[in-house]
Amino acid sequence: MSLSTVLFLFLTHLGVGIAFTLVFVSRDAGVKFFRFNAGLAAILIAIALAFRYGALGVVDVDRSRAAQLGALTLVCAEAALVLYWGTVGRALAAVRPAIVAVALGAGALAVVLQALAVSADRSLSVRALTVASFLSSAAMLGGACTAMILGHWYLILPSMPVSHLQSIVKLHIGSMVVRVAVVAAAVIFAIATWQPGLGPSFRHYILSIDGIFFWQRVLFGLGGPLVLSYLTWETAKIRSTQSATGILYVDFFAVVVGEVLAKYIILATRVPV
Repeated sequence: MSLSTVLFLFLTHLGVGIAFTLVFVSRDAGVKFFRFNAGLAAILIAIALAFRYGALGVVDVDRSRAAQLGALTLVCAEAALVLYWGTVGRALAAVRPAIVAVALGAGALAVVLQALAVSADRSLSVRALTVASFLSSAAMLGGACTAMILGHWYLILPSMPVSHLQSIVKLHIGSMVVRVAVVAAAVIFAIATWQPGLGPSFRHYILSIDGIFFWQRVLFGLGGPLVLSYLTWETAKIRSTQSATGILYVDFFAVVVGEVLAKYIILATRVPV
């Protein structure tokens, strides 16, 4: 395990998640909003690929066939995002839906292949949980980031209906509920399937001093965003977009901390939290 691998997984999930959530944002946000977010997603994925090649050969995940295919599909997603960024509002309007479909499809496939690479030596159940963990992580990161930026966009377009912010916050809450369910299932499965002779149990891990990372992941990365997203929803309902945006900044920071720790834990313990 290396820091480069942790950052590679985190930045990939954030970039792909942002691209995915843009599909759910109204066109009322304007061309500049979509161009900014597509550019941000492309930059994040480009940095992720740089970290991936920096970690090449250090850990098993970078030497597996699934990881190699995942990197290739991520490059395809990056190319499609750059093409979308360069043409949105300018050209290729007729084929832009196909460009978006390629970007999202390649990005989702790259995330799935990453999960399979990380869990290549595990059971089918663990691999399925890892895939669910990685996809829900991308959705949660993307929802938090896009909601934060959309809230800030009301300073640029104050006449934009507040219902757009409410919709993306609702999407963020939904992705968070799924993320909590996946983490809970992974923890329960890890504890229930441990057998003597297979090394320290996950129960021992979370109750030891090393478990501080797990509890930080749960408290900051899941508990905090659950409370903050609810506060954002209530604030958006009274059309206080500036207050909602302020809460979303804190929410996004908490999600980032939690998901970075989640990547560390899965590489250290093979439990997809």
